[in-house]
Amino acid sequence: MPKQKFDIIQSTCIPIEIDNNNTDNIIPARYLAFTTRDPKFYGEAFMHDLRYDAEGKPIPDFVMNKPEFSEAPSKGIHEIIIGGQNWGSGSSREHAAWAIAGFGARVVISNSFADIHRNNLLNCFVLPVIVSREFQQELFQTVKENPKAEVKVDVSNQTVTNLTTGHSEQFPINSYKKYCLMNAYDDIDFLLSNTDKIEEWEKNER
Repeated sequence: MPKQKFDIIQSTCIPIEIDNNNTDNIIPARYLAFTTRDPKFYGEAFMHDLRYDAEGKPIPDFVMNKPEFSEAPSKGIHEIIIGGQNWGSGSSREHAAWAIAGFGARVVISNSFADIHRNNLLNCFVLPVIVSREFQQELFQTVKENPKAEVKVDVSNQTVTNLTTGHSEQFPINSYKKYCLMNAYDDIDFLLSNTDKIEEWEKNER
């Protein structure tokens, strides 16, 4: 999946107000049989069975098909998803994180995440932001009133701000994962960045 450095992400949002939105919703099980790692392929599968009917036609009432939210994520536009509580419950399929990353989202905000899915998101360079239920509901209401409303996520300071109301909350993130996101490192990149230290340690241990 694409590696991008994380610092400040300011964007409009797609509100997917579905509690217990499980990984089978996020990407249907039939996609697990594919071996491709093409981000576009999985991005098109994101929320597929809620986005499209049996004939592959967009379902007009689903939020991602509404004109104000249908534009694909790009820098500053729809890079943030506001999700319902207990986002990513169900099976631990990594494909669910691939789908969100392939779709182009860089942040998912919820008041709670399934633990395995949360870690999968981080490994795919998607930041899961945990907020209070009250702040989550405020964000939903803000975007409902103004789909062009923006939210700012400051990774360095671990804050998320509703730019319409000015309200902010801090969110937790593992310090190692924070460092990796801010430097666009996966686990292998991190090890390679410390090659000199590793070699020095091995030399001293002989």
